Amino acid sequence: MKERFVIEGLGGEKTLSGTVSIHGAKNAVLPAMASALLFKDTLTIENIPGIEDVKRLTELLEGFGVVVAEKSNRSLTIDAATVTKTEFDRAVAKRLRASIILTGPLLARYGSATFPYPGGCVLGQRSIDLFLQSFRALGAEVKEEKDGEDDIFRLNVTDKKLHGADIFFSQVSVTATETMMMAAVLAEGTTTLRNAAMEPEIGSIAEFLNACGAHITGAGTSIITIEGGEVLSTGGRVYHTLPDRIETGSFLILGALTARELTIEGCVPEHVDALINLLQLSGVSISRGKDFLKIVQNTKPSSEWKGVNVKTHEYPGFATDLQAPMVVFLTQVMGESTVFETIFEARLNYVEDLVKMGANITMWNPNKVSIKGPSLLKDRELEGPDIRAGLAYVIAALVARGTSTIDNIYYIDRGYERLEERLQQLGANIRREKLS
Repeated sequence: MKERFVIEGLGGEKTLSGTVSIHGAKNAVLPAMASALLFKDTLTIENIPGIEDVKRLTELLEGFGVVVAEKSNRSLTIDAATVTKTEFDRAVAKRLRASIILTGPLLARYGSATFPYPGGCVLGQRSIDLFLQSFRALGAEVKEEKDGEDDIFRLNVTDKKLHGADIFFSQVSVTATETMMMAAVLAEGTTTLRNAAMEPEIGSIAEFLNACGAHITGAGTSIITIEGGEVLSTGGRVYHTLPDRIETGSFLILGALTARELTIEGCVPEHVDALINLLQLSGVSISRGKDFLKIVQNTKPSSEWKGVNVKTHEYPGFATDLQAPMVVFLTQVMGESTVFETIFEARLNYVEDLVKMGANITMWNPNKVSIKGPSLLKDRELEGPDIRAGLAYVIAALVARGTSTIDNIYYIDRGYERLEERLQQLGANIRREKLS
């Protein structure tokens, strides 16, 4: 059943207060779940966020014959010894872009993988050529065919095992880096991944795989080397999902705009250094500790803050996933700001709705906008186009005057657990409504 958020705006007042705890990272737990296919014994994963993407990946794993069981509220066990098929459930895979991450370990362990063109958020063209070229380099046969309206890809290992290769990624890709890194763990020989993504989630999963028998060096740098080996064993080790840096940054922006006092606990501040730097340059006062961030401010208007220029970049640069919330922030500060999106060409399409709310935003091209502030935002009926823009709409609705509605909140649920309940605890007037 479809649902929506109904949000009573604060009209620019900063009245929310309290503490919010950061959950496990979506972009860490999904590759960790996929890595279970590399193990001969049961993998236990802790600190799992209760988000829709985890449910969808669970469905895909179970479709292969993998046994996934809930150990506790935030813990799963995954046993891949019972795999009976290597063909993806099309309906589920077409809803989840991250489904492609399963292809690496599946192909390396079982020699084949059949999947449809992956779906998910609409962020412009997100070609899978990078994946197909890399799989060919590792020795896989790749066939593409049409089945009705679906593009189907069939991967097969023509030799007994994948073999090591020197792979240069033509563009930096977190998912491609993780997928090929896991495939190479069971390949024969040495694989080198060049122009690899450097996100902390990659280093986290690599460190765990190494503890379980893998041989990965360089994770967290642009060159990763993997010495292939045999199927891994956890030896009783448990993977603990690191805190979600995108959730951390989202709440930091939300707090700056709407809270008189907000503590974000259970986070890793250095993972959002690029955002913290820009907010402080704008004038936001932020204190930090080893695992927390805190905003304490009086009720002075955000217009006393100044505009800043933002250019998204692969980690450790400014995360593209925080671009939409940051644009909302910049509508409320004094002066002109520029935002340049370098990762996805269609990720600024949502700004049209912010303009209809009263924001002064000019789109110069699909990748660049300028924002003049501060603007008085007004209520509006909105529809979330993707995970991060959906969250940006929630922030905009809280900043605005009047009552706004946000439809299509399934996207928000894909990346943020029980968002409305957590905001209610901070004092926000937000509720979830079922639509008939």
